[in-house]
Amino acid sequence: MTLRLNSFVVAFALAVAGCAGQNTHDLLNKTTVAVPASDIAATHEIFVATTRQQATKDPRQVFDGDRSLTTSYARVDVTVPKVHQVGAIERAKGSANSNPAKQFTATNVVHYGDAPQFAKAVGADIAMRGDRALVFVHGFNNGFDDGIYRLTQIAHDTKYPGTPVLFSWASSAKTTGYIYDKDSANAARDDLEATLRMLAKTRVKSIDIIAHSMGTWLTMEALRQLAITGDRDLNGKLGYVVLASPDIDVDVFKKQMIRYGKPDKPFAVLLSGDDRALKLSSLISGDKPRVGDYGNAADLASYGVSVVDLTKAKGGDGGLNHAKFADNPILVQLLGDRLRTPAGLASDEPDPAQLNNLGQGLGKAVGSVAEVVITTPFKVLTIVTGG
Repeated sequence: MTLRLNSFVVAFALAVAGCAGQNTHDLLNKTTVAVPASDIAATHEIFVATTRQQATKDPRQVFDGDRSLTTSYARVDVTVPKVHQVGAIERAKGSANSNPAKQFTATNVVHYGDAPQFAKAVGADIAMRGDRALVFVHGFNNGFDDGIYRLTQIAHDTKYPGTPVLFSWASSAKTTGYIYDKDSANAARDDLEATLRMLAKTRVKSIDIIAHSMGTWLTMEALRQLAITGDRDLNGKLGYVVLASPDIDVDVFKKQMIRYGKPDKPFAVLLSGDDRALKLSSLISGDKPRVGDYGNAADLASYGVSVVDLTKAKGGDGGLNHAKFADNPILVQLLGDRLRTPAGLASDEPDPAQLNNLGQGLGKAVGSVAEVVITTPFKVLTIVTGG
């Protein structure tokens, strides 16, 4: 029994390693690397609310994987190189310095002393950028650096017209830390709820949420708590909710949605039947299906969500197929097209012309026949195109 358990743990660790970056969690360079401004495509200011402890053993990490009982706040400035390819996160290997001409590079960190200071800073940025905010909640096995770089990539590649805000909960960033991470996500529910309420008190008109993997569990719990208090839509300011590769037990998700109620704004679940990380998560969870690889889209859609099946789309994470929403260039661009239309003006029914463009793009991306099935509470749409 012990041998089988150990073998399973090793297999699970190897399979889910792709949830994170390259097993390096140094965010800051040891020394400044100067490059010509012409080598930089853009600089993004990423606002951060985190339940991680501030790193003391290795300050280059900024925040580590230990839990804090309070929320800390910061802003990280990240440059994107001109050579960046849509869907990719170009990173330095190991603990080497990032070269801003070739890799994503964190150039500056600002710490805020308390919630009011952070609220003032993020509120000013929201007002300057068009009164929208995008909150990203990362998944299992993510260091602080992984979340920063992924949100930078999403904001850059989707051309999001607002303020990016990372909610970084205390993942251990270890492939063997699944249970620790699940407990850390549970411990952060009140903090995410408070962060969303804080953003809603600014001039923001739309708070959009993208959550990935185990971060979808945390997000659904925070939304459930908002619903229990009678403020499930943040006084009308909640925008898009996108749950990518949800690592949530299907029955638990249904109960969460029953408490939350059928959404009034676009609410999407992105799943993929070939998601290897979720298949192993299902195994460790008693061989019960996870939402992110569930085979009955109509069942999920009956709770008021739109389900996008990306099984035939190509992933960019070495066959793990756990982050297609962000690492498939065509899907990233489609997500950007959707996000640039405020949720209050968007229809739950996808635009047929846009879907046709998506199908053609996926056919080119996959290089063969591409098929995407979108199941809404109203109808099922299938797109099939040749490469």
